[in-house]
Amino acid sequence: MEVKILEEKKNEIRFIIEDIDSALVGELRRIMMSEIPTLAIEWVDFVKNDSVLWDEIIASRLGLIPLTYESKSYKFKKDCKCDGKGCTHCQVTLSLVKKGPCVVYSGDLVPSDKKVKPVYDKIPIVELTEGQELKFEAIAQLGVGKNHAKWQASIVGYKALPKINIGRGGNSKEYAERCPKKVFSFKDGKLKIDKLLDCNLCMTCVELSNGAITVETDEKNFLFKLESVCGLKPREIVLKSMEILNDKLDEFLKDLSKLK
Repeated sequence: MEVKILEEKKNEIRFIIEDIDSALVGELRRIMMSEIPTLAIEWVDFVKNDSVLWDEIIASRLGLIPLTYESKSYKFKKDCKCDGKGCTHCQVTLSLVKKGPCVVYSGDLVPSDKKVKPVYDKIPIVELTEGQELKFEAIAQLGVGKNHAKWQASIVGYKALPKINIGRGGNSKEYAERCPKKVFSFKDGKLKIDKLLDCNLCMTCVELSNGAITVETDEKNFLFKLESVCGLKPREIVLKSMEILNDKLDEFLKDLSKLK
């Protein structure tokens, strides 16, 4: 298996995985979305809430605010030495005190760890009018997306790479011009494939050429697009998902070896 990164932005990454089974591709996508540990608010202790929103609604909004953090700094509560009681190694506190009139934003949260902060500062939480006050203390901890959507790490899509073969009778300028995705170019009397990854298997070229051009899916090579929706960078999510997949495969082989 080989990974080739095509494009990398702040919150997005496009890459190709070569020589991989389609079943593993589906599992890898599930891991990227729902099994990567991320940090999110789990508990909120309200001291005062004069806003028009109930405590439960504000707590729900707080939980969906993505938080940045250093993955090596925190552990799951069940794996922490404090036995789940809560300490600086498994949780972080975020407090807030605001008086109206104002709009309370995610950037108003004050964390106990300076490395933990909302990914976006302008996520609105609630609006306070004159005389209204909001005061609470929230606790964030690690979790995974399969337990709750607030811990979802990313949004991931993938497709099998196309395989295009240009046979006899397949050299025509019309095929290049009528391709919706402009996959082909026509130079020196020959049809050339310029943008293979843009092909969406619409089969327009196959129909126009009466089969002189063939288009198939390559079930061993896949194109991924991942968007991070948590405080982790896209590259971190990809690397961590590979580690989790390897651990799962190792565990499976161990269980398999026990069979007689």
